[in-house]
Amino acid sequence: MRRLRIRSSGSYFNILKSKRSILQEDDDKRFVSDIELNESCIKETFRNCYDLEYRRIKVQQKPQWIIVYINSLIDKPLLEEHVLKPLLARSAEEDIPSDAEELADQWISVGTTIISSQISEVVRNLLQGHAAILTAGSSSVITVAVPGVAKRSLEEPSSEPVIRGSKEGFIEQLSTNLGLVRARLKTSKLKTESITLGELSQTQIVMTYLEGIAEDKVLEQVRSRLRSIQIDGVLDSGYIEEFIEDQPYSPFPQVHSTERPDVVAAELLEGKVAILVDTSPYVLIVPMTFWTGLQASEDYYIRWPIATFIRWIRFLFIHFAVFAPALYVAITTFHQEMIPTNLVLSIAGSREAVPFPAMIEALMMEIVFEALLEAGVRMPKQIGPTIGIVGGLVIGQAAVQAGLISAPVVIIVSLTGISAFTTPRFSLRNGIRLLRFPMLFMAGTLGLYGIVLGFLGIMLHVTSLRSFGKLYFAPVTPIGLAAFKDVFVRIPIRLKYRWKTNKEGGSR
Repeated sequence: MRRLRIRSSGSYFNILKSKRSILQEDDDKRFVSDIELNESCIKETFRNCYDLEYRRIKVQQKPQWIIVYINSLIDKPLLEEHVLKPLLARSAEEDIPSDAEELADQWISVGTTIISSQISEVVRNLLQGHAAILTAGSSSVITVAVPGVAKRSLEEPSSEPVIRGSKEGFIEQLSTNLGLVRARLKTSKLKTESITLGELSQTQIVMTYLEGIAEDKVLEQVRSRLRSIQIDGVLDSGYIEEFIEDQPYSPFPQVHSTERPDVVAAELLEGKVAILVDTSPYVLIVPMTFWTGLQASEDYYIRWPIATFIRWIRFLFIHFAVFAPALYVAITTFHQEMIPTNLVLSIAGSREAVPFPAMIEALMMEIVFEALLEAGVRMPKQIGPTIGIVGGLVIGQAAVQAGLISAPVVIIVSLTGISAFTTPRFSLRNGIRLLRFPMLFMAGTLGLYGIVLGFLGIMLHVTSLRSFGKLYFAPVTPIGLAAFKDVFVRIPIRLKYRWKTNKEGGSR
């Protein structure tokens, strides 16, 4: 079996090596001065592509220009107004420029034009919404940017709703997303670096940061990790997230993903790095800490006492989300003496007809709750919430009346589900939901000792995690003033900046 794995791994790397060599050979190919041969070359490259279209413009019964474009990626009115009309109107002139640079400067009114003689570069531009202009007697090809891919309007992010704050969310178009960030940070210090990933998808990735605020070590790590990615296609930012995180097998996310431009701007001001992926509405932010997952953007838009109180509510209920079912199972199974007598009698009476142990009972209800949650998410929006609420009430009530589940377990599981949703970050919320099940098994086998061991294991794991060289539990470990400044307490913003002023010895 081991030999088979080695052979398959070797063959895979041989395929990648041969694919890269073929791509390198394609990069070396160039156009010639014969317009017919250049057209044939593009046709051969895009054979069996019905949406590739050609428009010939003749001068003295001979093709002078051939405009090539992919119909599904361009804006036709833009192409006709700024490319076709100027060429058709001046094609009857005697002095027609044969030089590509002169043609692009004098006749083409589109803002972005690229002149290249490499076949691979022209093909890449065609796939990004450009139109290529082949000129007779010239080996240089002009590509003009006339993108026309449909995009949705700006809407409030469904995964991060707020009462007070910006209602704009990222969409699937990279240029729009970058514009939303620049609209909030109008400074030349906002730097952007582009890289293309995916040998087949050719997805554009943009790394953005504030010069002088982001650390050079973090920037270098982000660059090296992005450049080391070898994959056929990048369809969403989730692909990038799994490649660049430090511990891919941890249930805790080490890369922060968000749909909110104001969150990205705030994180950039703190010296972090944002990664924007074309065709994805989620922007990645690194490095990430555990406490970032418990903070919402709205915390900084409301008054600080309310924001501090809400944070403490989140801290309390995140423990309920992980340990509530485990504590119920451990106490009712191994430590009944810890419960008051009246409560013990009430629980015993409700569990008298239940044929399952407490751990199996809680596990069944947790699985049913997760199934209802998943079904509510996947169903149409019109009936999804209704199915979730009605399904939970009907199934819970019927199970209690049938004697399959006791009423206290329904209460505990419901409280656990509500507690998990107090976490504002979706990725951290999923990790917390997952931790309930190993804690449930630990409590069912070892009681409170199992819960203590599980808690210690979680703390050891979290405190050992790092995100791009930064401690995941910082600034709480090691403990410092910053932990009380913006983790446990959201101090007033004017004091926060005054604290920075005193610390740095300057003014802002």
